[in-house]
Order: sequence, then C-alpha cells, then structure tokens
Amino acid sequence: MLGEEILFLDVTELSRRIHARQITSVELTESYLDRSRRLGPQLNAYVTITEKLALEQAHRADAELKAGHSRGPLHGIPYAAKDLLAVRGYPTTWGAKPCAQQQFDYDATVIRRLEQAGAVLIGKAAMIELAGGMNYRFASASVTGAAKNPWNTEYWTCGSSSGSGAIVAGALAAFALGTETWGSILCPSSFCGVAGLRPTYGRVSRYGAMALAYSMDKIGPLARSAEDLGTILQVLAAHDPADASSLPAAEAAFHASSVAERRARPLRVGYLEKMWAKPMPEVAAAADAAVHVLAANGAHVEDAAFPEGPWDEIGNITVAVEGASAFYPLISSGRVAQLADPLGHVSGYANLTIGANDYHRAQRIRRLLQEKIDALYGRYDVLVAACQPSTATLLTANLETELTYSDPIGVIGNLCGLPAVSIPCGFTKNGLPVGLEFLGRVLDDANVLAGATLYQQHTDWQRRRPPLT
Repeated sequence: MLGEEILFLDVTELSRRIHARQITSVELTESYLDRSRRLGPQLNAYVTITEKLALEQAHRADAELKAGHSRGPLHGIPYAAKDLLAVRGYPTTWGAKPCAQQQFDYDATVIRRLEQAGAVLIGKAAMIELAGGMNYRFASASVTGAAKNPWNTEYWTCGSSSGSGAIVAGALAAFALGTETWGSILCPSSFCGVAGLRPTYGRVSRYGAMALAYSMDKIGPLARSAEDLGTILQVLAAHDPADASSLPAAEAAFHASSVAERRARPLRVGYLEKMWAKPMPEVAAAADAAVHVLAANGAHVEDAAFPEGPWDEIGNITVAVEGASAFYPLISSGRVAQLADPLGHVSGYANLTIGANDYHRAQRIRRLLQEKIDALYGRYDVLVAACQPSTATLLTANLETELTYSDPIGVIGNLCGLPAVSIPCGFTKNGLPVGLEFLGRVLDDANVLAGATLYQQHTDWQRRRPPLT
C-alpha cells in the first residue's frame, strides 16, 4: 500500500505521478480503500464504500493510460461523493433512516461527468440527515452517527457535508463532493482544515441530487488545495438541460486556466474584519495575519462591510418553505418521526404553516439584497473574512446554543448565489484549524480561486496532517 506521504498529496501532484506512470490508479485506489476501511469507521465518514465500482474504474483508467489515452487531470483520481448524489446500483440514503434503502437507477450528472473525466468513485460520504432540511440540534443527526474531526475526534466536522470534510482531512480520498444550501461546504472545510469551493449558483448541475431549497442548493468540491478546486470545477461546470436552474452553456463553463490569467492583475480585496460579532480571539488573529499576507504579496486591501438587513430571517424563511415543499412526502406520511434528531420530528410541520405572503415578501427583500451586493462588488474583486467565528464544536454540543451567532457571510453568499472558497489559515493552541473565506461576485469563481491560490503560494497550512493512526 502507498504511504501517507502519497495519500496526502494534492490532486495536481497525484495526477502528475499517475500520468508519468510513477504510480497507478489501481495502487492509489487500493491504498485509499484500505485507509477508508481502517479509519472511515473511526470517523463515521462513509455510508457506503463502493469498492467493486472503484476497482473497475481504476483498472479501466490504467488501461486507457497504457494505451495512450488520457481523459484529463482527474484521470485515475479517487474521490468520494456526498450521499445525496444518486449513484446507480448503490443506496442513496440522504443520511436519513426513512431513506436508508433508497436507490436510483441513474447517476447524478456530477457523478457521470466525473466518470467521463476518468475519476474513481470509492464511496458515498456520510451526511446530516436530509442535509439539515428538517433542522437538527446535534451532530449525531445522521443515519451513520456524528462525523468526527480528524484533527481531534472529540470534535465535529460541521454542516451537512460532514463526511466529505472528514474524508478529505483524513486523506481517505483525494477529494470529495459536498453540497451547500447555507454553509455545508464552507463550514466543514473550515472546521477540517481543507479547501472547499461553493460555485456560483447554477454553474454545476444538481440533476440527481436531493433537493433541499431549490433556489439555494449548490454542489461543489472539497480538496487539499485551491488549485485542486479549480481543476475539479472545470470538470463539474457545464450546462445541463436536465436541471432547470442550470446556467446557459457560455456562463456555466469554467476553465482552470482563468485562475492563472486572473492572477496577472492585482486583486482588490475588501476585508470584512468586523463581520463576526464575537469571534474567538485566535480566529480573529489568524484572519488578520492572512490578510497581511495577501497585502504583502500584491493585493490591494481595504476595509469592507455588508449592508445591514434582516438577512438571516430571509434565509430562514426561504429554506424553511422550500424545504417543506421538497420533503412534503416525508412530512405528510409521518416518516419524519424516524429521523435521528428530535427537532426533525416537528420542524417540517411548523415550516408548512409559513404563509405565501411571508415567502414572497422574503424574496422581494432578497432581490434588494442582491442589488446591494452587486453594487458592493463595484469596489472589490473579492471579499475576505474568517470563514467561521470559531473552530470546530464538540460532538456533544447543542448546536442551538453553541452556534447561535448571526452568519451574514453564509446567508448573503447563498441568497445571492455567490461563489466562495474556504482554505486553512492557521491553527489554534489546541490544534484545531481556522478557515479563511474568499467571497466573489456571481460568475467570478476565478477571482475567489485566484485569491485563495495567492494565499496558499505564500503559506503552508494546507500541508499539515492530522494525527490519525
């Protein structure tokens, strides 16, 4: 089996070695599968390991490379997919007991695109039940139990893409797919010390993915570096006629080379230093230090601030109403009573009582917010802030009391469909990662990746390894 010094490499370097025939896809896949079988249960990272499929895809990848045919930089690279993405022949549980036996006879578009790119699917990542769509108080709200943070297994990984964060941080796969409606890519990336990308809304097809809030759901990658994220987005981003929210072809397409092109010009950075009301001092210090790195390496940094407004309330109403619609069969049948978290037993019924006037008023205010944010980007290429005001929470924490802070960057970014990246920017004294977020204008995914890449070229936080055995 290949050692940790290989398994913790980023996609770019793994691809180089596979194409140079220094390692094979089968060797890499078998090594990640072995690590996933050994460490995955310790972290509650997987729902299903797709070993048979993975080995078939890895052997095919090696045979094609031997014949001189490369499908691109993801050819032969093993990955995991959040278990709300349909994979033909395997359960897609949505992380929830009432859906534990659910299967689909087709692949989600993102799964199909990655297969066409030669990537190797090694497993379905654990997740919070229904991606948190019925609300939850505890990290254990999942058919697989609480996902544990590789940096300290007494702590959580955060968000509904909880298993995806554990898998990437623990090097159980080279990258993973997550989804975000309100923080579930960026928060796990921050808590787990990895890179995560929430693309522009509509850039990546959601066909074959569980719906939570149709006007906010997005699919994106978690990986070791910002460079990896651009490579993966290039494969995922495309128009899909099967997804009504998919952007037109010219807008949906993304080329990783655009990140390097964007790096040729200095970035105008707006620092949201005062965004969090009461950040942990170590988190605030890490974010300040990160912004100094950007400024010292060519970025033009100014203070910035979001417009004030009832944004959290608007986000909550939007998710509640659209989630109640998406999960109406589970609510009306009473099967929500099978969910692991007691809050999920009642929230759906409460959400069904929200009136049409409240929802439509929220969408009018949302449109006003989008106009204000678009105007703000007339001054900045990217906005930067600590991704979260704290580090990872304990597995036993009651999230209603431990994560009670207002989340302007999360709700504004998702209500407006903005691209964002979180990358590690330091560690606290107790060894938990701190995340730095880059937030861009709609379709400016290259800007957020350029900012994150600039920072990572002058720091080495992404090379740290958690103390897993």
